[in-house]
Amino acid sequence: MSTPVPASEDFAPAPSPDGRLVAFLSDRAGTPGVWVCEADVGAPVALPVGDEPVLALSWSPDGEWLACVVAPGGAPRTELWVLRPDGTRRHQVAGFGRRSAALAGWLPGGALMMVTETDEHGQALLVDAATGHRRVLAQGDLLTLLDVTPDAGVALLRRGPRNARWLELLDVPTGERRRLLPDTGRGSTDQGWFGPGGTSVLARTDAYSELAALVRVDLARPEQPPARLAGRGDAELEHVTPSPDGHRCALLWNTYGGRSELSLLDVASGVQRAVAAPGEVLDDTVFAADGGLLCLTAQGPVQPREVWLVDPSTGTPRPLRPDTAPRRDDAGVAPQLVDLRARDGLPLSGWLYRPAGPGPWPTAISLHGGPEAQERPGYHPLFQALVAQGVAVFAPNVRGSSGFGRSFVAADNLAGRYGAIADVAACADFLVDAGVARPGQLGVLGRSYGGYLVLAVLVNFPGLFAAGVAECGISDFRTFFAGTEPWIAAAAVSKYGDPQRDAELLRDLSPMTHVDRLDVPVLLIHGANDTNVPAGESAQVAQALAERGVPHGHLVLTGEGHDFLTRANAEAARTATTGWLTRHLCATVTVIG
Repeated sequence: MSTPVPASEDFAPAPSPDGRLVAFLSDRAGTPGVWVCEADVGAPVALPVGDEPVLALSWSPDGEWLACVVAPGGAPRTELWVLRPDGTRRHQVAGFGRRSAALAGWLPGGALMMVTETDEHGQALLVDAATGHRRVLAQGDLLTLLDVTPDAGVALLRRGPRNARWLELLDVPTGERRRLLPDTGRGSTDQGWFGPGGTSVLARTDAYSELAALVRVDLARPEQPPARLAGRGDAELEHVTPSPDGHRCALLWNTYGGRSELSLLDVASGVQRAVAAPGEVLDDTVFAADGGLLCLTAQGPVQPREVWLVDPSTGTPRPLRPDTAPRRDDAGVAPQLVDLRARDGLPLSGWLYRPAGPGPWPTAISLHGGPEAQERPGYHPLFQALVAQGVAVFAPNVRGSSGFGRSFVAADNLAGRYGAIADVAACADFLVDAGVARPGQLGVLGRSYGGYLVLAVLVNFPGLFAAGVAECGISDFRTFFAGTEPWIAAAAVSKYGDPQRDAELLRDLSPMTHVDRLDVPVLLIHGANDTNVPAGESAQVAQALAERGVPHGHLVLTGEGHDFLTRANAEAARTATTGWLTRHLCATVTVIG
């Protein structure tokens, strides 16, 4: 049977300073672009932002500009463009040549942007939206600008590789830097903002606790330990969004398994007020410049991403769409959170999507990227398409996933990656023993790091799976480190290993080293413009399989980078994956409902 085309999605809201208008990203025209509508009323209007996909959006505090982070060709390198809210005066202000641009925010009241540009090194900038005038604040390896005081006298920088980051204070006039928090030898501090008046810093960190929490550092008394403002023993603090005046914060909590909870924190009193979550997974929280409106994105297994608005004074959420009714995919199924054990006893969990009727079923294990990403109960059209074809889907969080504390996310570092690969085999064993999967009808799929895990488990556990789909996955760490963007390579050393010092480990962990063990049908999918995991990573696997006569497919999507951003290409990948696994797992078509 055919499956319906997924619904269009709205996400990444950017409210006007007074909260009367909301700009947001939507793929309703085929490629993520910018749309604007009045809050609660009226139909959205598209702004002319060009043909390239837009990844992020922000409205200037003076209301005069919209800033768009654009991904030419869908590639990891990004550009920063600005335009008037009526669509005029569009021009590029950062991300020229080989540099990639990211926007941290705006200085209060005007149109001065805080920007990071990255190539071999990072560069922290202030950029005027109207003139494009650039002021370099700092340069260095693995450097990101997070915030600047209103007088532009002190900047807050993030430094370091993945899962081992720290914050630095930069005295702009003198160029002197000092570390914000002492080195505890563990954890990572990856979010931070100046408090009111620039006299304190709020930071999200797991350097002091297993689960990330919010702390405050008094800059007038740096010798004092940081004060813990918000933390929970049953949930990880995923993201913090301060209000423009710094007196309130929106806190996104990641509860066990990946469901979201939202609360509003009064910074002075420390009192939190819970906000009813309008979806299973929340993201993209942002306040209007006047603090009178909080916007966010909500989604769920049968709920495509959509924009919601929250009145901070009442905590009441309402949808941006004028029909007031959340969209639902009525043909979809909701997953079940399942617990299991790794082969070494480590607790694991995952989301199980079951077809109609009694099991066991042909089953596909889906592996997320990152590896620090997390499988959550969001909107996954691919999972629903497989279930509609009679294939059960199990989406686990193997070691290395985020959301379960700093020890779990670091458990796959370096040689710990062998454990992550074995976790996939443990999931397969569990599914068969639980009567979910049929032996001989197990498949495995994944993208990015998940694509690597697909190839790794197929060569390390031959005979366990009947077919695989590897999307944008690393196949050889040597060629990956040589071909990826320089800043991606530098940041990845803490997770994968050093390409020189750990060369032997990386060689053994590379699927290409053992590709002669791969003897089941594999579909390889890659974006032609991918410079994160270069397209050659899939091509060399395809060549090796062709030389040995192993059944395989190799789909290269033009105009795409690491993430498939256009609806047509995302649909092509979804259709190819569904067809491949349905065919090679011998699924029987069923009807849901």
